[in-house]
Amino acid sequence: MSFRKSLYILLIFISFSAKASFILLPMDETTQQNHLKAYGITYWCLDKKYKASWLLNYRGGSFLLPDAEEIRKECQIRGVSFEILSDSEEARILDEISSPSQNMETIVLEKAPKVAVYTPKGKQPWDDAVTLVLTYAEIPFTPIYDDEVLSDQLLLYDWLHLHHEDFTGQYGKFYGAYKNVPWYIEQKKDAEALATKLGYSKVSQEKVAVAKKIRDFVIGGGFMFAMCSATDSFDIALAADGVDICEAMFDGDASDPNYQSKMNYNNSFAFKDFILERRAEQYEFSDIDMTTKRRIPMDKDYFTLMEFSAKWDPIPSMLCQNHTQLVKGFMGQTTSFDVSLVKSNVLVMGNCELNGEVRYIHGEKGKGMFTFYGGHDPEDFQHQVGDTPTVLDLHPNSPGYRLILNNVLFPAAKKKKQKT
Repeated sequence: MSFRKSLYILLIFISFSAKASFILLPMDETTQQNHLKAYGITYWCLDKKYKASWLLNYRGGSFLLPDAEEIRKECQIRGVSFEILSDSEEARILDEISSPSQNMETIVLEKAPKVAVYTPKGKQPWDDAVTLVLTYAEIPFTPIYDDEVLSDQLLLYDWLHLHHEDFTGQYGKFYGAYKNVPWYIEQKKDAEALATKLGYSKVSQEKVAVAKKIRDFVIGGGFMFAMCSATDSFDIALAADGVDICEAMFDGDASDPNYQSKMNYNNSFAFKDFILERRAEQYEFSDIDMTTKRRIPMDKDYFTLMEFSAKWDPIPSMLCQNHTQLVKGFMGQTTSFDVSLVKSNVLVMGNCELNGEVRYIHGEKGKGMFTFYGGHDPEDFQHQVGDTPTVLDLHPNSPGYRLILNNVLFPAAKKKKQKT
């Protein structure tokens, strides 16, 4: 009887210990077989109301989750590496992280952010890197476009993505190469019809109205993440509000005389003093972008992530979590930004000193925040119109794509006052 009682107590203890243990999703270079899907697992846990923590700078920015059979199963289904921790192991890790001598921090993740992607109807998931990686990581998102933005539906979301977009009304500056191609003619016609339907006489006027609604979303506390041409065209549209910068082939009439002198850089989020590209046939909006000024061969094209204090500057630390500080470069209509045109209150998080360019920047606007990330697709060095889509199963550990997912998960973090 005594033996049976002891065995019973032991089984209860083992059962209790199992329930009290934790799951670690390691995010270092050698242990995690699928970094991208690990973000999806963390999001899935938050969505199911599980507690989660982001361990900044601990083994590449690992995630700590409670141990549950369905979480283990989900990791196995999605091919995400995980480790089971006992209470004492978890306590030891958190103790190490909290040490003042360690550049680490534990960030509690509170709720799964509601994600919106600004994209035209009918666009395929592989048309931009963010919809591609959200789909791959199985993080749910809602596609929205101009009609939803202008009817104030952004209020339903925490996080908004803009990609290869043109907020200036110049149809992506594709005129020089594609003006006679059916898809360009069709897109122009569709954009004009949408602007008319929404009550605007010009696409440029409708697009700046959209940009201003997005600006208000950020000022009100939203998180905005932009890549490729959405970065500079968004800022240009805001700076050119009320000024006609479109030539006749775009909007049917001449641009304003001396429109360059009428730019209001106070309206833009990240960039200052930029000079617009007047020539319609040039595939470029302004001198913000470094694409035509770059002299870096493909095999040497990398940018470096800055190192921040996890305890004192948790926001940029979260956004820069990775298993390497050196990230492979990639091009886009807007590849990178001229460092001299970045506003002084904007934080540079990734740069290439070799070329005087910045790739990854972050700033605050009102109660909200924004991140701009140069380039089109982190695993497609020079993406061209009509190229086959990137297959992320071939790049499950992509450092460039991890930066996107850092931004997606970032709004889930429990708000912590930045000290610097």
